Amino acid sequence: MAEVRLKELDPKFKYEIASQPGAENFKRCFSCGTCTASCPVAEVNEEYDPRKIIRMAILGMREEVLSSDILWMCSRCYTCYARCPQDVKFTDVMVVLRDMAAREGHAPPERPEDIRELDRFVQGLRCEMVRDMLHPGNGHEKAAESMLKERLKRSTEKGQRKSTGKQPARKKGTRKR
Repeated sequence: MAEVRLKELDPKFKYEIASQPGAENFKRCFSCGTCTASCPVAEVNEEYDPRKIIRMAILGMREEVLSSDILWMCSRCYTCYARCPQDVKFTDVMVVLRDMAAREGHAPPERPEDIRELDRFVQGLRCEMVRDMLHPGNGHEKAAESMLKERLKRSTEKGQRKSTGKQPARKKGTRKR
């Protein structure tokens, strides 16, 4: 956990979070660790610890929480939400924190929507890959490959727009989406 500096804590932060729809029970967390133990992101990224994020927010570590890259790692699978014995609804808390981060300038304003779009894409890709696993040779591998190529192309184009400030050149006869 980041070093705690009492003078830099925001004692109202937890109340601000808890006042948002979906985050009403967030202060009930008693750090049992069920969220982290059941989290698929924590399983592959040891830096990701839902319990730590909640604890930092309750302590009032506003700047550390809202500026953390970890906020954007939650896959919104709702496993923590379903298993929390205190009904903290961590997934909804993450949405509240992400929106706060964007609103307060800790992230670009479009990031929450970009992350929601990425989540939809990942779920669609997973469904295609599962279909291919269950029914090999039915063309699902082509659909997954096509989805991935299109996503990578859009990510590359978006990166070009951010770095140059210009729209990438479109092929003749194509329309803007």
